[in-house]
Amino acid sequence: MTLRDLAVISAGNLWRMKLRAVLTISGVVIAIAAFVSMVSFGAGNQQYIEEQFNKLGLFTTMQVYPKREKEATDSLPVVKIDRGVLSRLSAIPGVNLVYPYDAFSVTVDMGDTSFKTKAQALPVSAIRTRLFSQLAAGSAFGDDSSGTVIVSDDMLRDAGFTNFDSVIGKPITLSVSVSVIDSGLAHILVDNDETVLDRLKKIKFDSLRNREYRSRVIRGEVSEVVRRFVSGFVNAQSTVRDTLTIGAVRQTGGVGGSRIEDIIMPVRTALRFKSGGLGGSPTDIFAAMSTGTLFESGDGEGGGTETFSRVTLDFDPKVPYTVIKDSVEALGFRTFSFAEEFEQIQQVFLYLNMALGLIGLIALSTASLGIANTMIMSINERKREIGVLKSLGADDSDIRRLFLVESGVIGTLGSMGGIAFGWGITRVASAIAQSFMEDKGVPPIDLFALPLWLVLISLAVGIGVSVAAGLYPAARAARVDPVAALRNE
Repeated sequence: MTLRDLAVISAGNLWRMKLRAVLTISGVVIAIAAFVSMVSFGAGNQQYIEEQFNKLGLFTTMQVYPKREKEATDSLPVVKIDRGVLSRLSAIPGVNLVYPYDAFSVTVDMGDTSFKTKAQALPVSAIRTRLFSQLAAGSAFGDDSSGTVIVSDDMLRDAGFTNFDSVIGKPITLSVSVSVIDSGLAHILVDNDETVLDRLKKIKFDSLRNREYRSRVIRGEVSEVVRRFVSGFVNAQSTVRDTLTIGAVRQTGGVGGSRIEDIIMPVRTALRFKSGGLGGSPTDIFAAMSTGTLFESGDGEGGGTETFSRVTLDFDPKVPYTVIKDSVEALGFRTFSFAEEFEQIQQVFLYLNMALGLIGLIALSTASLGIANTMIMSINERKREIGVLKSLGADDSDIRRLFLVESGVIGTLGSMGGIAFGWGITRVASAIAQSFMEDKGVPPIDLFALPLWLVLISLAVGIGVSVAAGLYPAARAARVDPVAALRNE
């Protein structure tokens, strides 16, 4: 018998046992629906994350950091990231763009609202990448000397602004408290109305011949000079203030290690704030002291000694991230790759989908018992039919295939119905979830997905389990003695 003949006979047998066939197929439908709806949840979340990575261009973005002290070796010591390193990273084949993380603390004045946040300097070439392309209103600045800035929607919400379009073109005043060398030097000369001359008058010059007295005076005066300098440098800060214009509002939602500050401004505009001196934060001061740049010019141009805590690479999507990673690490730096992170996320979702699918398989295994029971009952009712087929020349393998095809038809119909039913369940669940998100003020997202691989797996699992459930009944039907079957009838 051909496969077509087997399918026609199987369909006719199921049609004669409508109620029993419907109940058996319904069990498969429910099991596959449970399998599809559960795995669909994991697939939907994975698809959402992948879409976000693609939308932001994170698959072609990599973060570069200096090595930690404990990771350093004699051949690869700790290397600070300066502008010379930026040039070396730019020379790596496949790297399109290199820009540093260059942020500082600012005080923001918008109308009657004043608050503190952080600003970040970025070149126009970086703004044009997909990582910074998600704008809720306005347009990004077009040159590195522009007087416009990009602000985050979270910052505006915290400041009480809800209509983002209304703030485009509005002024925003930024203030930076900076520590300057001149203040430290001035305090060495005069501190609390005490001048250097006053300090000299306290020294007994006749006693300087005494070694112990001379050492005590030197230690005391050196300590006093350092104290005065630090006091003036840290406490007598000056303020750099500038009024800029809001050009765009950026949607927040950075992923992974992609840290983006509330305010983004052009690099040359940022120099107006940085040229006054070091940021007032003690972290900035100690970082400058540790890197030896305390007395460097703050103009940020041509200063090869200016260092950065992190650098972002944007590379060609045709180049595997592992090639870029190996090249960067060969230069002595750590890397964070969003593509590598996504591979780890995929592994997590693989385990999640396996766990969710296992629950559906348990339900399907229960349905397979119903299939086996239906087929065994069918054998008892169709012994005369089996005997007639064997007397007409059908062998044991033909009978076995007949019942396996019948089981396969049950699995096929049940799987197709289960996929449709399961997808309908996810649509209802997604609508409820999105409604809840909107009530909570969260942008609604679809948590479920039905990719082609899930459809194919569901069909394969449903048909495979159904055929497996029919193996024993098919073998039992093949052993039916045609003579005894016809005699009993």
